[in-house]
Amino acid sequence: MENEVRKPANFIEEFIEQDLASGRFDHVQTRFPPEPNGYLHIGHCKALCVDFGIAEKFGGKCNLRFDDTNPTKEETAFVEGIQRDIEWLGYKWDKLYFASDFFDRLYEIAKDMIRRGVAYVDDQSPEEMRANRGTLTKPGVNSPYRDRPVAENLDLFERMKNGEFEEGSRVLRAKIDMANPNVLLRDPTMYRINRHTHHRTGDKWCIYPMYDFQHPIQDAIEGISHSLCSLEYEIHRPLYDWFVANANVTDQPPRQIEFARLNIERTVLSKRHLRRLVEEHVVSGWDDPRMPTLVAMRRRGYPAAAIHDFMGRVGVAKADSVVEGNLLDHCVREALADTAPRAMAVINPLKVVLTNWPADKTDTLTIENHPDHPEFGTRQVTFGRELYIEREDFMEEPVKKFFRLAPGREVRLKGAYIVKCEDFVKDESGAIVELRCTVDLDSRSGSEGANRKVKGTLHWVNAADAVPAEFRLYEPILKEDDDNAVTVDEDGNTVEASGDFLDKLNPNSLTVVKGFCEPWIAGHDVGATFQFLRMGYFCKDPDSTDALPVFNRTVPLKDSWAKEAKK
Repeated sequence: MENEVRKPANFIEEFIEQDLASGRFDHVQTRFPPEPNGYLHIGHCKALCVDFGIAEKFGGKCNLRFDDTNPTKEETAFVEGIQRDIEWLGYKWDKLYFASDFFDRLYEIAKDMIRRGVAYVDDQSPEEMRANRGTLTKPGVNSPYRDRPVAENLDLFERMKNGEFEEGSRVLRAKIDMANPNVLLRDPTMYRINRHTHHRTGDKWCIYPMYDFQHPIQDAIEGISHSLCSLEYEIHRPLYDWFVANANVTDQPPRQIEFARLNIERTVLSKRHLRRLVEEHVVSGWDDPRMPTLVAMRRRGYPAAAIHDFMGRVGVAKADSVVEGNLLDHCVREALADTAPRAMAVINPLKVVLTNWPADKTDTLTIENHPDHPEFGTRQVTFGRELYIEREDFMEEPVKKFFRLAPGREVRLKGAYIVKCEDFVKDESGAIVELRCTVDLDSRSGSEGANRKVKGTLHWVNAADAVPAEFRLYEPILKEDDDNAVTVDEDGNTVEASGDFLDKLNPNSLTVVKGFCEPWIAGHDVGATFQFLRMGYFCKDPDSTDALPVFNRTVPLKDSWAKEAKK
């Protein structure tokens, strides 16, 4: 994309403008570095859009790099899924890298640091290291192995690589300052022993680099100009700069810039919690439409344009905040309003019998597929003696301002006729199971008699050819009084909230109901999105069969955020 004269949109762009003007950098090179231990969620999407978007705005490039340094949870399936998500959002990476591609080089860099006396092998147990680390107000204590001879450190590090030691028995540490006020600089671990098969390198390695060592050095190797990351890494920045400076791999160190991560009310954005939902079968998988993963949002019917719109509205800030979840719903509605054809489906059906309509008569109606887009065309809908309407569209004793069906009241059926409720039938339990109505035969939509006005218009389906369907209705996965607030410890790591996470889940996050839809809807491919009149936007799910199409409600029609925004 060619650069245009413009003003910086946020503080990151201001920093980059300054760096380019001062000559610190003559280009912009970013990277998006996910760990392939799960699928991308909407929180990752903010970093993704920042990394790719910044590069695009400045005519630069963005690499995709998988920081696959922890073989315990990483899988090839996650690598492939993340690539699909990025492509779905419309981004193209410049170069594709894996941290595992650089394991040999990182090992040699670590040995060079040992030779220069800035790294050493420590035999302390994890408990001893933790006890000797100190606190925010108390300096740490030097390891008794800190001043080992270089030759001994090199020998032990090679033997670590060769698999001679058990997990937890030794680590390689950077020699910085055990009294530093920033506890992250108190001789951080560079390598640990981890005897797990890696998804790409197999069993070649039994030692793996720590993120704080690997990540900045690989940024430097790739020639990254601006390392953009979320705010919890601000405290890591001095360590980032230290490793870049001591690795001796570049004379133009990257600049790390932090921004606030995305938190959305009633949304789980902890990958650990999301993994637990999947592994304990609370949800059906990473693509369960209740999940905040991009693959789940795609299955639910969210268009990529809505994600971009949402990220643009949220913006880039320096301070953490919690975004209202209904803002995302609003963006989805905005994106689907012009793209989703209209159709009719009844998700909680109540039978209507038109007593003055001949049993063998069928009328064929022509209905437009979108009121604002004639290019979407029309479809044929049949109308007969028996129909289905929504159960909530009838009230035996109507309340004030109820303009739907009730005894003695009239409504128009969308695109069809005006009908009047004359009577109803109850079963043995007292539940209403059928309405007896008459139809005004002169009120057909499009005819001269269609000008007669009534207050209510209802959607419906013809019982004779309606297709049985399953509808999945979703709410936020967390209870209303639980949010996604995070607590960070002195190391910048997320701390678990008190209580069991599963106790915070909304028991009504998924409701499955059975109803009917037009035959035209059922024939569409998986992934097709519709606005079901008066019910919301729905997307055809992969669980659909020829006998039973399944539809996920993407979002309801009600837009509380838009109303609040106008106040």
